[in-house]
Amino acid sequence: MKFAYSWEQRKLGEVFVSLQNNTLSRAELCSKQGSAKNVHYGDILVKFGEVLNVNEEQLPVIADDTVVEKYKTSFLQNGDVIVADTAEDETVGKCTEIAGLKDETVVSGLHTIPYRPLFKFASGYLGYYMNSAAYHNQLLPLMQGIKVTSISKSAMLNTDVVYPKSVDEQKQIGEYFKHLDNLITLHQRKLEETNKYKKALELLLALIVKV
Repeated sequence: MKFAYSWEQRKLGEVFVSLQNNTLSRAELCSKQGSAKNVHYGDILVKFGEVLNVNEEQLPVIADDTVVEKYKTSFLQNGDVIVADTAEDETVGKCTEIAGLKDETVVSGLHTIPYRPLFKFASGYLGYYMNSAAYHNQLLPLMQGIKVTSISKSAMLNTDVVYPKSVDEQKQIGEYFKHLDNLITLHQRKLEETNKYKKALELLLALIVKV
């Protein structure tokens, strides 16, 4: 990657506008057909990566149309970033960027802060940047709580968001990290297959020894 343009540093409140989330628990969601998909903070913390393709991941849904209607002005769009504001450790602030959304209705769920960029960013850049140590370390002194840790929307407003002015450079960065993720996934699968093969050989060896 070759970067030719300058970088910008702004406060989060100058880059994003916050949207409304809902407070629906897992019990109020289902895996069947519903009018809207829901992004739960627990899935952000343990399941979703830096970029959430809503057509590739299985999202729980909200079946009650009357509930969904309340959040009509905060239906998510591609490029929106959803932050998990509560966790049991310092993973508070982990986020995912929405991508792959077409005609689906998607809303931000319990213990999340949904943000919408005020200007265009290349897909993937914000998801990778805001999950990096460069950004997340700013959140550590802002976290509150002992057993359960949280961070407030107001506390995040003055954190710094750094990005290249060139959308093309943002795109290169996002694609680079996506490529690394794909490589890691590929090697993890190979490792799992190798471990299965190793266990099979160990069992075979144990049987031979008994004979």
